[in-house]
Amino acid sequence: MISIDPKNIPTKDLHQYLLGIVAPRPIAFASTVDENGTPNLAPYSFFNAFSSNPPIVVFSSNRRVSDNTTKDTLHNIEKTGEVVINAVSHSILRQMAVASVQFPKEISEFSKSGLTPVDSDLVKPPRVLESPASMECVMKEIITLGKHGGAGHLIICEVVRIHIDERVVDGNRINPHKIDLMGRMGRAYYVRASGDAIHTVVQSVLDISIGFDQLPQEVQKSTVLTGNDLGLLAGLTQWPNKEEIEAQLSPEERLQIASLTEDRALPQLHYMAKNAIREGLIKKAASILAFQENFSK
Repeated sequence: MISIDPKNIPTKDLHQYLLGIVAPRPIAFASTVDENGTPNLAPYSFFNAFSSNPPIVVFSSNRRVSDNTTKDTLHNIEKTGEVVINAVSHSILRQMAVASVQFPKEISEFSKSGLTPVDSDLVKPPRVLESPASMECVMKEIITLGKHGGAGHLIICEVVRIHIDERVVDGNRINPHKIDLMGRMGRAYYVRASGDAIHTVVQSVLDISIGFDQLPQEVQKSTVLTGNDLGLLAGLTQWPNKEEIEAQLSPEERLQIASLTEDRALPQLHYMAKNAIREGLIKKAASILAFQENFSK
């Protein structure tokens, strides 16, 4: 295990460790204008949503580590109090990368990246036409976190208008496979948040689950079941009783389990339960594991 004291490591190295750990991060593709109306477009991955009512998003425009200078985006928001945060889909990833280049202030990243500015409804900065979703925002507060290279400026924004491409919406929910967002990791690594990268994790926060500590000891100490397997079992609201087991397991399955000899029953049961978990049959897996304690007496 590597242990790091943030005060005793070069900022550029600490930066990369942080970015490698806190990942993937959503990308705020921020469009702004300066006090003269000159547009700017730049991506930021220190970004997230923090409130729904009011709708608040926050991103950080950090001081450059190399020379401790600040960025045009920060200057523009300080002057105008407005920004549009555009989502970055896979289809515009490379154009976003071009926009990250430190062009001179008078050069438009829209022109350099080939992306199309389109008028916003309520704020002066333009939206990115090719983005699947854009949020028009007004700045609520800027919190400066330090004066040295790498220090962040938390730009707290209230969302005043949202634009979403109808092609990425199913009903009144965004389909993650259709919006096809990109996330930022450390160094030059990105992740595509669609397809096989999407995992569905359903766990009620209102229904009280049994928890890991209430699983049978032989289940907790299983050499077959993984931590994720045990987490699924611990998320159940009750451990199966006889009635639940009879409902989940067919007579043939109950006979098969009952026929296992004592010295090989435990690993066999755990493998059977693991197969049920792979099929998404969590209650059935628990019933397999609970069979002996209910029917061996």
